[in-house]
Amino acid sequence: MMSCGGSSSHQSTKDSTATDTLALSADSIFNIVEEQTFQYFWDGAEPVSGMARERYHVDGNYPENDMNVVTSGGSGFGVMALLVGIERGYISREQGLERLMKIVSFLEKADRFHGAWPHWLYGETGKVKPFGQKDNGGDLVETSFMIQGLLCVRQYFANGNEQEKALAARIDQLWKAVEFSWYRNGKNVLYWHWSPNYKWQMNFPVTGYNECLIMYILAAASPTHGIPAEVYHEGWAKSGAIKDSINAYGHTLKLSHNFAKEYGGPLFWSHYSYLGLDPHGLKDRYADYWENNLNHVLINREWCIQNPKHYKGYGPDSWGLTASYSVKGYAAHAPGENNDLGVISPTAALSSMPYTPEYSKQAMVHWYNDMRTKIFGKYGFYDAFSETENWYPQQYLAIDQGPIVVMMENYRSGLLWKLFMSCPEVQAGLKKLDFQSPYLK
Repeated sequence: MMSCGGSSSHQSTKDSTATDTLALSADSIFNIVEEQTFQYFWDGAEPVSGMARERYHVDGNYPENDMNVVTSGGSGFGVMALLVGIERGYISREQGLERLMKIVSFLEKADRFHGAWPHWLYGETGKVKPFGQKDNGGDLVETSFMIQGLLCVRQYFANGNEQEKALAARIDQLWKAVEFSWYRNGKNVLYWHWSPNYKWQMNFPVTGYNECLIMYILAAASPTHGIPAEVYHEGWAKSGAIKDSINAYGHTLKLSHNFAKEYGGPLFWSHYSYLGLDPHGLKDRYADYWENNLNHVLINREWCIQNPKHYKGYGPDSWGLTASYSVKGYAAHAPGENNDLGVISPTAALSSMPYTPEYSKQAMVHWYNDMRTKIFGKYGFYDAFSETENWYPQQYLAIDQGPIVVMMENYRSGLLWKLFMSCPEVQAGLKKLDFQSPYLK
């Protein structure tokens, strides 16, 4: 039914504990990695809400005892992963539907602020957990990641049985309740946050280029609280100042990456918005998004191969800098003197599978066959590691595990791309903003 990555529908998870002397093929490893990472959102979900936990630490040692805190954006990636699980046969359609109904029931009752969920929620209650003192209200970026996933679910079940159609209708109401236009704060730009206590004090107008393109696409697409095109062009695109031409290692970025102009930002910038938004043939007056994302990945990989800071283990078979856990806390790892801390995040290369399949598989095979005992666990590859620091924490983050499953599946079958791009509102929003895409009729 689906191409690439192996002939069997899925691989037994017991293969992941194969002896170190047994080197598996790329296809076998691909199957294992996709299924094991999916389990973060299935077996590892917060039990009351069904949502994705913000983090999972194998040793049970959690900051602020936050094991039951769930993430709206990571759960948006997670609901897409659940669709992958159904398609791949990891779970039945009925099991997937039941879990997705639980998640939607939670989201309907959870705290929302002008239709937008907060970044973090308590899984048992649906009440906001502040991401920061003044960040205790709506988070429009995280909400957009959730809506991107929910719209895929809506499309997947829209023509199903009565129960499935009912779920699709409930998702439609959640989507229509997001007040994108409110988050303009009266200006031609979208603001990331709004709080009932602190109003607009976070003061974060979102301009490009970073991971937030999907928010503007959805805002333009909203049938109930839409934004005019000038909010995109004047706000996100900074009246055209988003355009640039940066060359590194023979690859050109046509978009100016915020605070990372020389080599491009962390690789999640080429992942999060494109889990549903298909970059193939996606163009507007500012860029060819497939070309820009591909070059972003190639520059990131080449930096690791050149390895100007001489970190241990970097090379063609171990590369990928993005935001993840770091030796000291959390960091947005990226090429550049100050942003490369010697930490490789497997999600960076694995979630780049559609852009650089051979290079991504090269890293995946090396990590699995040669380093599995240090960096692979029950929910796939751990979040990050550093050979230089001999640092191998057994920890996971939802926002890093989700794109692995989704982008590996998009590489195989285009599943989530086809679902999201089939939304009539998304197509209308892209047309409003003068995008070109093969999906636009």
